Amino acid sequence: MTIETELDQIALMFDGANVVVHGFDGIINRWTSGCEALYGWPRNEAVGKVVHELLATQFPTPLEEIRETVRRQGAWEGEVTHRHNNGQTLFIATRWSLFNPSLGKTAMIIQTNNDVTGMKRMQDDLAEREAHLRSILATVPEAMIVIDDAGRISSFSAAAERLFGYPSAEVCGRNVKILMPQPDRDAHDGHLSRYLMTDERRIIGYGRLVTGQRKDGSVFPMELSVGEAVTNGKRIFTGFIRDLTSRHKTEEELRQSQKMEAIGQLTGGLAHDFNNLLTVISGNLEMIEDKLTDERLRPLLREAQEAAEDGAKLTGQLLAFGRRQPLNPKPVDVGQLISGFSDLLRRTLGEAIEFRTTVIGSSNSALVDGSQLQNALLNLVLNARDAMPRGGKLSVEISRVKLDADYAQMYPQVRTGDYVLISVTDTGSGMTAEVKQRAFEPFFTTKGLGSGTGLGLSMVYGFAKQSGGHIQLYSEVGQGTTVRIFVPAVPKVAEDGTDQESQAERSEPHIPRGVETILVVEDDARVRRVAVSRLISAGYEVIEAANGHEALDRLEDYPDVALLFTDIVMPGGMTGDELADIVRMLKPGIKILFTSGYAEPTIAGGELSPSTSLLKKPYTARELAIRLRELLD
Repeated sequence: MTIETELDQIALMFDGANVVVHGFDGIINRWTSGCEALYGWPRNEAVGKVVHELLATQFPTPLEEIRETVRRQGAWEGEVTHRHNNGQTLFIATRWSLFNPSLGKTAMIIQTNNDVTGMKRMQDDLAEREAHLRSILATVPEAMIVIDDAGRISSFSAAAERLFGYPSAEVCGRNVKILMPQPDRDAHDGHLSRYLMTDERRIIGYGRLVTGQRKDGSVFPMELSVGEAVTNGKRIFTGFIRDLTSRHKTEEELRQSQKMEAIGQLTGGLAHDFNNLLTVISGNLEMIEDKLTDERLRPLLREAQEAAEDGAKLTGQLLAFGRRQPLNPKPVDVGQLISGFSDLLRRTLGEAIEFRTTVIGSSNSALVDGSQLQNALLNLVLNARDAMPRGGKLSVEISRVKLDADYAQMYPQVRTGDYVLISVTDTGSGMTAEVKQRAFEPFFTTKGLGSGTGLGLSMVYGFAKQSGGHIQLYSEVGQGTTVRIFVPAVPKVAEDGTDQESQAERSEPHIPRGVETILVVEDDARVRRVAVSRLISAGYEVIEAANGHEALDRLEDYPDVALLFTDIVMPGGMTGDELADIVRMLKPGIKILFTSGYAEPTIAGGELSPSTSLLKKPYTARELAIRLRELLD
C-alpha cells in the first residue's frame, strides 16, 4: 500500500472531523470536509498551502520546538488561534500526531483540531466576572461575608479582613460562628437550620444590631444586613457588616456633652440664686458686726462670715462650670503668664514632685481671662499633686496648634482654627475608664470624705468652654494623666497690619507625598480612620491595626512596610514602645514614628534614635506628611 493510499484512507475515515494532514514543512496534503466547514476554505484552495500561513496560526511556543516534540515524542497538543476565511479568530484545541508510513517514506503530521471558541469566550467572561467580583470585595467599604446553607464562609472581603483580623484564607471553609461571641456562637447553627426548615427570619433582614468578635477575642458592636439568593439549587447568604464602634463612641460623647450642658445650666442657675442668698447673709453679718456689743459673740460672728466666704468660693466654681462666671478676655501671652506663675505652682507642689514648664514657639498669645486661666491651672496642679502622694513629675507645656477639619470630625463640638494649647501632665496613678467618664461632673471626686469638693475639673471645663475653647482628658491607670486646654489664639500680625497666618497659609507649599507602605497602629477607631485617610490622600499604601499584637500579624503579611506609625499608650498588654522594640528586631531598617495624646509620654523622656520620632496629638495632615518625609528620606 502506497503512502498516498494510506493517507486517502485516513482522510476518508476522518472526513467529517477537523483533520489536516501536512508535512514537517507545513504544506497541506489532505484537507477534510470538517475543515472546510470549520475554516471556510474549500479543499482545492487549501491543499498545497502552508497550514500555519493559511490559518495565520499563533502558537503558544515556537513552531520548531513543537515540531521537535512531535519527532521525539510522537505527539504534541495545545491551544492555538486560527483565522477563518472571513477573518474571524478561532480558538482551537489541537493535537499533532506523527504518521510514519511504510517503505521509509517521509513522515507526516496528522493534525486534529477542535473549535473551543465558545468555551474560551465563556471562560474569559467568567474570569472577567470573577475579577469584577474580586475588585468589589477588595474595595467595598463595608465588610462583606458570603456563607452557604451550612454556615460555611465562601467569600470574605478585604474590609472584613481588616474588621475581624482574619485573612480570607484562614476563615473560608469554616463556620461563620467563629466571628460571634457567646451565646450567639452556640445559637447560630440552630437559628440557621430553623430558618431553612420554617422560613422563620431570625437571620435575614436589614439593620440588625449585633456583636462581632475579632480574632484577638475583642468584641465590637456592628450592624448586620443579610440577603439570600439561590444558585444551582443551593442557598447562599450575603451579609454586609458596618462597624458601629465609632458611631457608638460619638453618640456616647454627644450624650455626655448634652448631660454636661444640662448639669451646667442647672448648676449655674442654682449657684446664681445661692450667691444672692449668700450676699444677703454676708451683708447682714457685716451690719450685725457694727452693732455687736457682746465680745463673746464676735468669734461666732467671724466663723459665720468665714463660712459665707467659703460658700461664695464654691458658688464661684459652680458658676465657672455653668459658664456664668464674669470673664474679662484680653490678648494674653500665655507662655509669659504661666512662666511668671510657675514659682507659686512649684511651692504648691512641694519638694517631692519635679516640676517643669516648657514654652514652644515665640507667639502664644490667646484671647483669654488671664486670672481665670491661672485659677484653672492651679486647680489642675492641685489635682496632679493629689494623684502623686509619693512624688513624681509634673510638666506644663504651652504651644500653638491648629485644629483642622479632620480633627473636628473626631470631636464634633470642636471648631477649627488656631489655638494656644496648655498641656498639664503628671505621672500619677491615672484614672479608670469609669472615672474619666465622670471626671468633669460637679461634685464627683475620688478623694476621701472631706478631702475635696469635686469642683476643680468642673471649673476648668466650664472656663475652657466659656472661653470659646476645648478641653481633653487623657489618662491610663498607672501611666498618669494629661489635661489639655485649648484657648483661641490671637492671630499673628505683620508690621503692615496684615494677618501673617493667612499669608502663610496662602504661601504654604503642597503637602509632601510618598509611595511607601506604612503600618498605622491606633486603638481609637476614629483617630485611626483619620490617619489612614490622610496617608492615602498623600499617596501612601496603608496597613492598619488596632493594637500591638494585630500589628505584628500584619507585619508578617506585609513585609514591605517602610514605617511604623504607632500610638504609645494602647490596650491589649503591649505599649507602642514595646511594639517598636519587637519590630526593630524583626526589621532593623524600619523607621518608627510615635504619636500620643500625652504631653510627655514615657518614650519621650529618653533620647529617640535617628530612625524614630514623636508627633503629638493633635497634628495636621501637613505636620504628619512633613514628619514622614523627614524620617523616610
